[in-house]
Amino acid sequence: MLVTTKEMFEKAMKEKYAIGAFNVNNMEIIQGIVDAAAECKSPVILQASAGAIKYARIGYLMKMIEAAVEEHPEIPMAIHLDHGPDFETAKMCIDNGFTSVMIDGSKYDFEENVRLTKQVVDYAHSKGVVVEAELGKLAGVEDDVNVDAKDAMYTDPAQAEEFVKRTGCDSLAIAIGTSHGAYKFKGEAKLRFDILKEVKERIPNTPIVLHGASTVIPELVDTCNKYGGSLPGAKGVPDEMLHEASISGVSKINVDTDLRLAMTAGIRKELVEDPSVFDPRKYLGPARELIKETVEHKMRDVFGSSNKI
Repeated sequence: MLVTTKEMFEKAMKEKYAIGAFNVNNMEIIQGIVDAAAECKSPVILQASAGAIKYARIGYLMKMIEAAVEEHPEIPMAIHLDHGPDFETAKMCIDNGFTSVMIDGSKYDFEENVRLTKQVVDYAHSKGVVVEAELGKLAGVEDDVNVDAKDAMYTDPAQAEEFVKRTGCDSLAIAIGTSHGAYKFKGEAKLRFDILKEVKERIPNTPIVLHGASTVIPELVDTCNKYGGSLPGAKGVPDEMLHEASISGVSKINVDTDLRLAMTAGIRKELVEDPSVFDPRKYLGPARELIKETVEHKMRDVFGSSNKI
């Protein structure tokens, strides 16, 4: 069933687990994610960035998600705009049936972020849609989001409290050391759980979101590289840290890079092992299966969302 994230997050906060929000771009990715959710009996958030919407087209995305909902009516699913760049994009998604939108005003100063977020909140709430906002800047690259490491900023817990009160946003993405893309850390991974703890103390009833939280699964990186890829030094957030975040107050964890790696690893392996293959089903099928396995691992072993429907 297609739902907002409101009920999902209330249960997640109460029972101390996180819900995976997985970026979608095409049919195989949607099928892999939803099949995993059905296998794990887990709620799931399907999210699309502005880049994904431009690539797949919003009508196609919504029809594929409708098909997923019809196939698995027992699974609570939300369709969410990831990193909405402006009011117009958020409005387009709301008007086309998204149940949740993110407005990312983190590139602006505090007051402009408040103004833009409040504008989206007012429109979304009038349509029964919930809103995620962001405070703090994550380094790295994902679609149209590109922040240099020197410009990254941790979230200020006091500002987070003020921001939620003034905007009325339903959930808040915070910066505690994660980053976008496949190259998150040069040295040892480190997350500021002290900031997370203070944020939760100040806004205990607001679901907290982690962006840039792919593990950059080593086995998938190795497979990509083995079959002709070039991803030297790719490194993400260890599963142990993400699990700790999920039981420490984070209600939504975003995953994009790991899905890209899974799909690319599956396709590369098939094409290299059998160069005669030219039927897309022969390489997209195994890629879909790798996505399913990746999502199942997240739900069962990292986020703790299995058997939570």
